[in-house]
Amino acid sequence: MPIPEDVTGDEIDKDVRQELQSLPKTLAEDVAKNLVMVARLIDEDPEGAYGYSKVALRLASRVAAVREAAGFAAYANQKYAEALAEFRAARRMTGSVELWPLMADCERGLGRPEKALDMAGAPEVHKLDKAGQVEMRLVAAGARRDMGQLDAAIVTLQSPELASSAVQSWTARLRYAYADALLAAGREREAREWFAKAVEADRDGSTDASDRLAELDGVEFV
Repeated sequence: MPIPEDVTGDEIDKDVRQELQSLPKTLAEDVAKNLVMVARLIDEDPEGAYGYSKVALRLASRVAAVREAAGFAAYANQKYAEALAEFRAARRMTGSVELWPLMADCERGLGRPEKALDMAGAPEVHKLDKAGQVEMRLVAAGARRDMGQLDAAIVTLQSPELASSAVQSWTARLRYAYADALLAAGREREAREWFAKAVEADRDGSTDASDRLAELDGVEFV
């Protein structure tokens, strides 16, 4: 696949660059450029990102960062079985638990919410950082909703992180998920309150909380 002239490969994270040092120089440069394209396209053009990830995978399948990038690209395209396989491979190579929540969410995508819940209760969760633990909580709540257990989903999201007034990178998404679960349970007044709190925390527009809040307030979009 074509690589734009402005992509040099130097844009990648230094840890990934260090991983690529195990490859011959020219090959490492080619892999790096494809990884840059995956990162550049994954939000706006996930199908394109997937294409570049497959090229990187063909060139360097034994590099953990490549397997991880391929997993993210497959995940973005809802290819959950493929994403899960790549995340598992990356985890075997690194020994890291960082991808555990994503692996659990792939189980949800494959229609196995019970497996996702099993993973939410596994020892690996205690090794995650705070952001990872919040992500795991979101996945577990989603699994409960998949199983029609709305009240359990709401309880799953109730946590010190939800109650905290401090705004972290995950705060908006956590508040949004809680508001959405409340609304699904028919608790509209509380849902409105939490959508408003999500708006307050959503500094980069990562959710559509403002639109959901407007809808609850009766604003019609033309």
